[in-house]
Amino acid sequence: MPGRYDRPVDRYLIQAPPGVRLEALPAFDDAAPMDVAERFRDLPGLVLLESARPGRNARWTYLTADPVAVIETPSAGPDVFASARRLLGRLSADAIDDPAAPPFTGGLAGFLGYDLGRQLERLPAIAIADQELPTIRLALHDWVIAWDRNEGRAWLAGRAVDERVGRLDDRLDAVREHLAAPPPTADQGVELGGIEPGGIELRSGLSRAAYEAGVESIRQSIAEGQIYQANLTRRLEAPFRGDPWPLYRRLRTGDPALFAAFLDLGPSPLTGAPRAIVSASPEPFLSVTRTGIVQTNPIKGTRPRGRDRESDRALACELLASAKDRAENVMIVDVLRNDLGRVCRPGSVRVPRLCRLERTAAVQHLVSTVTGRLQRGRDAFDLLAASFPGGSITGAPKIRAMQLLEALEPVRRGPYTGIAGWLGADGAMATSILIRSYVVDGERLTLHVGGGITWRSDAAAEWDETVAKARGPLSAIGAREVA
Repeated sequence: MPGRYDRPVDRYLIQAPPGVRLEALPAFDDAAPMDVAERFRDLPGLVLLESARPGRNARWTYLTADPVAVIETPSAGPDVFASARRLLGRLSADAIDDPAAPPFTGGLAGFLGYDLGRQLERLPAIAIADQELPTIRLALHDWVIAWDRNEGRAWLAGRAVDERVGRLDDRLDAVREHLAAPPPTADQGVELGGIEPGGIELRSGLSRAAYEAGVESIRQSIAEGQIYQANLTRRLEAPFRGDPWPLYRRLRTGDPALFAAFLDLGPSPLTGAPRAIVSASPEPFLSVTRTGIVQTNPIKGTRPRGRDRESDRALACELLASAKDRAENVMIVDVLRNDLGRVCRPGSVRVPRLCRLERTAAVQHLVSTVTGRLQRGRDAFDLLAASFPGGSITGAPKIRAMQLLEALEPVRRGPYTGIAGWLGADGAMATSILIRSYVVDGERLTLHVGGGITWRSDAAAEWDETVAKARGPLSAIGAREVA
């Protein structure tokens, strides 16, 4: 295929440095990413990170599979990311100096589970760990298909591993063969493990009474001056050993999210059934440009959507006027300012947006923005170590809140309230917080929901908020919560 990397194609041409490949895919500019992903389902380690609804951050979607290597255990010692650093270092790190190029053209993709926080901080071990899932899964991917929603363009990108450019070319040829093959029939109507839509019933591991008692316990801790707030969660679950991909298609269609994600985790070592993370998260965690600009957008404060325009506006006005919700958001902003300040240049941490209103199909939130610039010698891994888990899903002060939550939540969170995303070979990173996310662990289907508890919280209202937050992802797959 002479000239396949640098030829002009209709509207655009980007020159790639040695060790990097970047070519336009005009035939797939308008293709639905999840339909293209169907062509790669025969490969292991499928990853789809999809901007599935309009929004400020809804520009790039990435598809990749068949990783070169996978890490599923944090490194021992003070740097839990030491192995990940070494693995990422095998890729060509040359930067593509063109703002139209995809930010992610190869690197690590996967998730960090909430319990990675145990490697970073001292926490008690009280809650039960009943899901056979890794604490982290970061896979090295040398090729990526990227879609630019703003420009309506599709790209195929790749980076050489261990300077083996010829091997990269062979790998990209295999990707093109998948793209050229007849598309398989989409399985949108396939039953989820033999369960018809509407037949999936999930039960909460915490009763309403137990959850409300947990709210009151947190309020007591606040009264005693131990914390200012904490994010209490509960888990819904149902038996499930089916294929998680149709679940993603339903969730993606029924509850489109800014940070939709499908992460194939391979078969369960216990049951052999497929495992995956299926996310409809509205919340970014941390992003970093290759030049070191950091951004995070915490969500705190929630109301359901109204039945009509008038009631929707009334609920939005109520949220914007709520002293409790604004205080909750501002406290988390302070936590994140402190976290970013540990690795960002002094004076560079800013809050350009505070408590703006953003909506999803089921709920509306208050969202703030915190930015900074990394210090010289610091990278995305340092930022993760300084900030993980996110303050918006733990509390303030963060470590004390996590210690108290361990005694109030009966099971470990697993991937929930961890992060999904990618880390590029050139130093860039983008991640989302795993909320509104299903976990298929080979035995069950689980969905966590929760909310931030402050002194002003009403226990009954906090339970109702978790019900509202569950409504979107449940209805999207035709499921319901039962007592």
